[in-house]
Amino acid sequence: MRFLVDECTGPAVAKWLQRLHHDVFSVYDEARGLDDESIIEKANLENYILVTNDKDFGELVFRMRKPHKGVILLRLEDERSENKIAVLERVLDSYSDKLVNNFIIVTEKTLRIVEESRG
Repeated sequence: MRFLVDECTGPAVAKWLQRLHHDVFSVYDEARGLDDESIIEKANLENYILVTNDKDFGELVFRMRKPHKGVILLRLEDERSENKIAVLERVLDSYSDKLVNNFIIVTEKTLRIVEESRG
C-alpha cells in the first residue's frame, strides 16, 4: 500500500510502515512544513492513503470537498509513537480492504468508516 504520513504523525510511524514494505512518503522527513491543502492534493494525485492526527483534514474533505484516496485520522488519547503504531497495526490487520477512498477515524477503542458520496 501507499501511505503519506503527515508531519504531526511523526517519523516513527513512517519508518514502521516502511519496515512492513509499504511505499511511504513522510512529510516530516521529506517535506517539513508542507501545508494541509498541499498534503491532501499530493496524497490524492499520487494515490497515497493519508495518515494524520490533524482533524483539519476532516474540514478539507467534507466541507471543502477535497478529493482523496483515503484518510486515516488518528484521534488518540496517548500520542506516543508506540501507541500510534499499535493502533495502526490493528487497523491494517482488520480493515486493510476498507482504507482506499474512505475517511477512517480511529481511537484506541473505536474505528469509524465515513463513506462519502462522490456523486
